Formats: sequence, C-alpha cells, structure tokens
Amino acid sequence: MMDYQAAQEYLLGFTDYEKLPSVTYSPANYDLRRMRVLLEKLGNPHLKSRTVHITGTKGKGSTAAMIASVLSSSGYRTGLFTSPHLLTIRERIQINGQLISESELAAGVEALKPVVTSLMNSPQWEFGALTTFELLTALAFAYFAEKGVEYQVIEVGLGGRLDATNVVNSEVAVVTSISLDHEDILGHTLEKIAKEKSGIIKNNITVVSAPQEPETDYVLAQACKDNQADLIRVGTDVTWRQESFTHVGQSVCIKGRKSEYELFIPLLGEHQLENAATAVAAIEALIDRGAQVTEENLKQGLARVSWPGRLQIVGRQPWLVIDGAHNPYSVKKLREALVKYFDYERLFVIIGTSIDKNIQGIVKELLPGPPLVIVSASQHPRATPAVRLAEEFAKVGQRVEIAPNIPAALNRARTLAKPSDLILVTGSLFVVAEAIKAIESEGKEGENNAPRSR
Repeated sequence: MMDYQAAQEYLLGFTDYEKLPSVTYSPANYDLRRMRVLLEKLGNPHLKSRTVHITGTKGKGSTAAMIASVLSSSGYRTGLFTSPHLLTIRERIQINGQLISESELAAGVEALKPVVTSLMNSPQWEFGALTTFELLTALAFAYFAEKGVEYQVIEVGLGGRLDATNVVNSEVAVVTSISLDHEDILGHTLEKIAKEKSGIIKNNITVVSAPQEPETDYVLAQACKDNQADLIRVGTDVTWRQESFTHVGQSVCIKGRKSEYELFIPLLGEHQLENAATAVAAIEALIDRGAQVTEENLKQGLARVSWPGRLQIVGRQPWLVIDGAHNPYSVKKLREALVKYFDYERLFVIIGTSIDKNIQGIVKELLPGPPLVIVSASQHPRATPAVRLAEEFAKVGQRVEIAPNIPAALNRARTLAKPSDLILVTGSLFVVAEAIKAIESEGKEGENNAPRSR
C-alpha cells in the first residue's frame, strides 16, 4: 500500500513545468492528447460533473474559491482544483472546502500509477512523457468523480488553450483580469496572452469576463462570437461598489443581472471586490443553466470564503502582511491596497521572485517608499538569486539588504520596525509559503517553551 510520502514522490518524479523556467508553450510540451488518452483509460471522470472553468492572470484562484464556496453553501457537493499550493499539495484538490486527505491522495495515486505505467510503456504511446501537473489534474478529476461531485470548479494552470485542464466540457468559463505575465511562454502582448486564455471558450457556453483592456476584450469577444458563446462583461453587465471595510473584510453591493446583492467578503483589496462581482456573474450564469442558488446561499458562500496568502494579516504591531503578488500589475494593486486598508508609518519590504518574472517592472511598482528592501530567495528551483534581485533595487537607488533565507529576512525586518510600521512579504507565493511556515514554527516553539501548569 502506497503511503502519502511515496505518492508525493511519485507525482513529483515526472516533469514539473512549475519548476522549469520558460518552457515553450507548444503542443510538443503541452499535448492535450496525453490527457485525453489517460482520462479515457480512467473512465473519463472529467465529464462526470458540471464544470466552471477559470483562467486569467490575476484573481483566478480567489474567484474560483468564491464560486466553489457559494455552490457548497447551496448544498452542492463541489470540487475545487487550483494551483499552485502554499503549504501542502493537498490544497489543490478540495471538496466543500475540505482538502483531500493524505490517505485519499495516496490511494488515488496508487490507482493512477498502473494506468500511467501501462500507457507510457505501450508501443502505441507517442505523445511524450506525462507531467506532474497532468497527473495532478487527472487525480483531481478521478477523486471528484469517485466522491460524486456535482459541480467542479477548475482553475487553469497556465494559459488555457493547451492547459491540461482544457479537456472539460464547461458550462461557464470565467476569464479574470488579464495582464502581462509568463510572457516568455504566452507572449509579450496582451493580445497574444488573451488568445491563449480564450482557448477555454467552448461552443454554446456562457463566458464571464472581468474588466479587461480594450485589446483583450476584443480577443475574448471574437472568441465568443466564433463559438456562439454568450459574453457577460463585469464592469458593465454586472457592477459593484464598496460599502465599507475593516481589517477583517469588506462589504460590497453588487448589481447583477438578476438582482442587487449586499455582501461581505473576508478578503482585503479592491481587486477582491472585482473578483466577487465576477463570481456573482458566474453564479447567475449557472442559475440560468439550472443551478439552485438563493441570495442567502450567495451571502453565506462569500462570507465563508478563504484564500490565504493574499493581503493576509499574519501579525500586528507592527503589521505583518503577506501577499503573493508576482507581476507589475499585481504589485501596483498591492501598493494601492496597503495605502487604503492600513495605517502605518514606514513600510519594510521583504521580497523574492521567480526567475521568469518582470523584475524591473516589479521594482518600479514597489518604489518609492520603503526605507529598506530586504531581498531573499525561496527554496524553489525557479527562485531569482537574491544578488540579482538586489542589483535591480540598487540600480534605482533603493537601500537594499540580502537575507540568506525568508526566516532571516523576517527577523531582520522585525529588529528594524516599530509597532507603528508595516512589514510586507511579497513577490512570490513560494516566498509567502515560507514566511507562513516560519511564523507557524515560531508559534509552535513558543508553545513548547511555555511554562507548564501543575
């Protein structure tokens, strides 16, 4: 019987494009025939549930979590597949907010392994080696089918057209805000990136689009026209306005196509209001297709949503905020959110990025302001060397220090910050994950050192 550790090692033993920089986005590397043949051998589990398929650059994970939470609150057994994960690979596969257990993941991999071995050893197999993400995607579909999931909310891993998830027959496709990211893979213009992401648009479905730049909107509208798909534009067909906010969340009024909703979301940032409006538009589109969701379900689902690592407060006096912003657009929005949602005297930034990101653009959006930027690198293979990152900040005259790792960077920032300051950890979800682990480790150490009552 395979255990959880062995299952993880098996999955990670395949080609993992999340750990390889700038892999060419072509059928040679992303061959959907591999997925179709594998899933056919597994009984086509991806076709057993009604599907919402989500792509975009920013906000797709948050939006997916919101949609899944509302469907769960409506009484539907709802699967959620997202990537990457923060602390455990199990986060990627959830049903009604519950992560797949270690034993279930191990059992799923054990069932998957002989099918994979048989296919890849077959003389007829001509599609190249399966990848870690493809196996995780197949595992999610198989798990959802086994558990009788009624709706599955599936987040694209990269792009859309050639992504391993793009084998589903979706009822609703969601495109969150598109900006420049993964440019070496998807293209250096918004039009090219939008073209790749519009590949999830299928015939006769409903497409919900977050507010887009004109050139992006044109590409999506054309794809909808070509596929006879209905297009709902958030920002015009569905609108929102912020009512109030605190450090634990914000109230928003969303005017949908069916009704006007007074809602609360326990997430910070104006971009989360846009994501909430996009989620509401998607839910209304599902209602048009027969989903039984009440206004109360909608309120409960959004009020319960959880999406760690995004404008998340993990400490006070000084504020300690973590956010996985990893491109210039998301960093710009992050800086705006800090000014709006927090009162602080000085800003200290801890940052590490992945090697394939627009580092100059990120640096530009972070400045001016911080009296000190502390650069470091996560343990991820695609992490930008701290020295290189420091050079980019030094070029523009920013005071910068290098820390050997994320825990050391946290310690350095804390020695400098006053209770009235704010420490921001950002640049990558991998950096954010290591910050969370360091903070959790400190908490456990504190518990272990606490005096025992007699």
